[in-house]
Amino acid sequence: MATTPAPPRLLPSGDSAITVEFSRDIDDDANQRVLALDRAIASAPIAGVSETVPTYRSLLVHYDPVRVGYEALGARLLELAEQPVPEQAKTRRWRIPVTYGGEHGIDLEDVAGALNTSADDIVARHAAGDYRVAMIGFTPGWSYLSGLDPSLQMPRRQDPRLMTPAGTISIGGVQTGVQCLAGPSGWHLLGRTPVRTYQLHRDPIFLLEPGDHVVFCPVDAKIFAEQDRAAEAGEIVAELLPS
Repeated sequence: MATTPAPPRLLPSGDSAITVEFSRDIDDDANQRVLALDRAIASAPIAGVSETVPTYRSLLVHYDPVRVGYEALGARLLELAEQPVPEQAKTRRWRIPVTYGGEHGIDLEDVAGALNTSADDIVARHAAGDYRVAMIGFTPGWSYLSGLDPSLQMPRRQDPRLMTPAGTISIGGVQTGVQCLAGPSGWHLLGRTPVRTYQLHRDPIFLLEPGDHVVFCPVDAKIFAEQDRAAEAGEIVAELLPS
């Protein structure tokens, strides 16, 4: 018999935002509830709500306190959050090319050593995954994916790097991710993709959205270079698969 999920907690975030927290852990069911509430607000806008920001386990709701009070808004959010999570009518599924190892994935061999297996095995396991975009954050286009094979889960690096390449595909803890822009990271770098999940002068600016599904496809360095040039020119190198 299915158990009824616990109601979320309402946490004031300053004087003009509420955090609706569904869990204190990274949890796929909680994330589904976060995204369902986000969709519910988008489909039936609440007066005074200006923006919503979904994360793994909570939804940040910005509002104008002149137009709606904390108590009234909180009650409405709890009402929406208690509704059954509907199935999404359609989810997008992307195939993203990745060049693993070497200069593109400088931690691949170390990860293989830490997990007592070969680099080829790590690539095979990672590329076999069926991932879901749980949230976008940290830097523009940084996509956090759930669904990492438990055999690939490992603690983040003890010495985070101050700079890692744009397009890095990495793992950290129970997650894998697509890093769009160059920046700091404490995750383990397995490879790189030419896909730009964020490109300011392209339509769409953001490629992936929470709830999308992702599969990775290994490609060699030559194909990476060709697709990287195409992506720089604004092409969407990722392939949108039939739903």
